Amino acid sequence: MGRISFSCLFPASWHFSLSCQVVPRLMFPSLRQLLLIILVLCLIGLLYLMLVSGNRHTVWTSEENHFHRHLARVTDVGATDTSNPNLNYGLVVDCGSSGSRIFVYCWPRHNGNPHELLDIQQMRDQHGKPVVMKIKPGISELAKTPEKASNYMFPLLSFAAEHIPKNKHQETPLYILCTAGMRILPESQQEAILEDLRTDIPVHFNFLFSDSHVEVISGKQEGVYAWIGINFVLGTFDHVHSDKEAVVEVQVPGSDQQEALVRKRTAGVLDMGGVSTQIAYEVPKTEEVAKNMLAEFNLGCDAHRTEHVYRVYVSTFLGFGGNAARQRYEDNIVRDTATRNKLLGQHIGETPESPILDPCLPTDLQDEIGPDLQKLHLRGTGDFDQCRLILQPFLNRTNETQTSLNGVYQPNIDYVNSQFYGFSEFYYCTEDVLRMGGDYNSSKYTQAAKGYCATQWKTLRERFESGLYASHADLHRLKYQCFKSAWMYEVLHSGFSFPSNYKNLKTAQLVYDKEVQWTLGAILYRTRFLPLRDIQQESLKGAHSHWRHSFSFVNNHYLFLACFFIVLLSIMLYLMRLRRIHRHAAKRCSPSSVAWLEEGLSSATLPINL
Repeated sequence: MGRISFSCLFPASWHFSLSCQVVPRLMFPSLRQLLLIILVLCLIGLLYLMLVSGNRHTVWTSEENHFHRHLARVTDVGATDTSNPNLNYGLVVDCGSSGSRIFVYCWPRHNGNPHELLDIQQMRDQHGKPVVMKIKPGISELAKTPEKASNYMFPLLSFAAEHIPKNKHQETPLYILCTAGMRILPESQQEAILEDLRTDIPVHFNFLFSDSHVEVISGKQEGVYAWIGINFVLGTFDHVHSDKEAVVEVQVPGSDQQEALVRKRTAGVLDMGGVSTQIAYEVPKTEEVAKNMLAEFNLGCDAHRTEHVYRVYVSTFLGFGGNAARQRYEDNIVRDTATRNKLLGQHIGETPESPILDPCLPTDLQDEIGPDLQKLHLRGTGDFDQCRLILQPFLNRTNETQTSLNGVYQPNIDYVNSQFYGFSEFYYCTEDVLRMGGDYNSSKYTQAAKGYCATQWKTLRERFESGLYASHADLHRLKYQCFKSAWMYEVLHSGFSFPSNYKNLKTAQLVYDKEVQWTLGAILYRTRFLPLRDIQQESLKGAHSHWRHSFSFVNNHYLFLACFFIVLLSIMLYLMRLRRIHRHAAKRCSPSSVAWLEEGLSSATLPINL
């Protein structure tokens, strides 16, 4: 009969063989063999549990850390601890058209993980209020006296210097970014103001400030910074996500990966001011988009990593804000009425007794438009649907596909898997009077807007005086709410082509009860390489530090138990092998065997097989 042999060199050197007659015994093991089998199975189960639990614990710990960081970011309203030596600071001056504001930001030392961004927050004073200061007028008013630019900026920088520890001034970056007011100035006047700032500020202040830290930014840059700031507060840049969070497949530009990257879905931004309207959202798939419409940037500190590379479509439409649209609408009424009256010999609108009927004003509201020498009288009819139809030509749409306002190209939006936030007029139109800000519902919105437009102006005034509307709503809001409601609806659904059943638009003034400024996105983008300093310091700690930070106590505990059971199993197997060798040696050296050898090979009691 043949024999079956087994051997193993790990965890201890041993071997054994079985004859075919012995194999059936394995079906009925002894108690010792049964205990050994149970021990081996327990060891295998423990190893599996260690791997599964370790991975889950790592994911859970990472998700929990990101959650707590995000929670602290959006709920922290306590005073900033300026005595913390590991706290860093940054300054951004927003030089707008009506005034300039300085924002003071702070962030703790980077944790050394190249996959994570700086945890930047707005600095708060001892009362828990944001450290912000504003002055008027705008810096563009100094176009004819550019030598006064640094004096104009002095109060803002002195204010910031008082709040930041003096030993931190030298490493605190200062950025002076000018927007709309400066854009309209000739380039020579812009440069004269900027040069005065570059020359004089380093003389009086010790902040980290270079020539590139002061500039006039474009509307596209401002839109990108606003998009970054909002998504940073929302936590969409933290790529550790749970199964409940929405994700999107992104084809990262410049990446060697053939497969799409799956990461958290970012939020798009809609912003309608008084003069302009802006839209910004991520374009996850590769599209042939005009370069002046697309912004590609890397928020990560390592240019070779592509996980924080974003492709964002940004477009600003001047003249499409709420007030500018109303002005264009009134100018059109004045021109058309003058032409019609001249051709037909009529006097429509020239007196209150023969007013022009305006469906975009509340019922029976009387208003005057036009220059002083050409005043026209309007009377509202409060027809929301008719107002929408009249406003559609003002969108300047074309018959070309994938275009929006003014015929500008617009990349595809995945309306099924997307989310947008609407700010400024998108919020005021839904909340100030209609009291339905938040999650946008098209049918409920149109129903409420129709009801408001059709209401008598006298009744609306009574409701206003009774305090039924938002505290900051005024008579100007009441007069033009009907028009702006229709204009917002048309811009959203006819201009940007959002379907009427779109459910993922949230109109808001604050994000997590905080006003998010584009300056937050600016400081986040412009300081993105600062973590490299902390990452290099972390790498100098060596492999031991890497091991300590890579494994938690729980994982080390599992590893210790696994090693303990492996050593125990090795000892048992080794002892069993020694016992087996001892038994074989005892059989060979027993007295019966010696007597048998002395009797000779002719013994009849021993069967011999050759």
